[in-house]
Amino acid sequence: MDAAVALSADAALPAEGANLAVNPAALNAATAEPHQGLVIAAQRGDQKAFTALVEFYQHTVYGYLRARLFDATDAEDLCQETFLRCYQGREKLSRATQVGPWLIGIARNLLREHVKRISRRREVAWTELCLELDQLVQDRHSPAGDVLQTLPHCLEALGPSAKQAIDLRYRAQMRMAEISSLLRRSEGAVRLLVHRARLALKQCLESRLKPTE
Repeated sequence: MDAAVALSADAALPAEGANLAVNPAALNAATAEPHQGLVIAAQRGDQKAFTALVEFYQHTVYGYLRARLFDATDAEDLCQETFLRCYQGREKLSRATQVGPWLIGIARNLLREHVKRISRRREVAWTELCLELDQLVQDRHSPAGDVLQTLPHCLEALGPSAKQAIDLRYRAQMRMAEISSLLRRSEGAVRLLVHRARLALKQCLESRLKPTE
């Protein structure tokens, strides 16, 4: 991989097990400045300018991915792929009103591709749920971290059975058949319970993330 695309070795990635939800304040700070000079230089092929953009945004992009993936290695790989695609499509940078959200959009698309590639792995369930919930705020211009920061409040608001079903399915990564056996319910009843719990989470998030007039 081109050295300009590789993550900077001077900026350490967050430690495993750390709270990796994107901080809205940090994201706002990261996107407050358009870095127009760096963008123009990067478009012209200036590798130093592109490396500077990578160093500025890599923690934001990695944090977004790590909060939605169980495997830190997957997050690191997709983070590098995000900046590789950014470099390959750098002529489009000028069309982005803000670089940070544009990079998060690339990372989100890579997550969707990742889910399709590893659909047989259990840990994909959490990523799928996060992507589904992320969809709620894509058109609301909310910071990327808002969903995962608000999610715990909405989980606590669920009824006991619904919360247990969500915990078993997405946190414990259990299959529907396993949950059915544990809860002594039919698999169909468990699927319905999980479906209703997801709808309740969406409604809660929509209410909490509704933009103020």
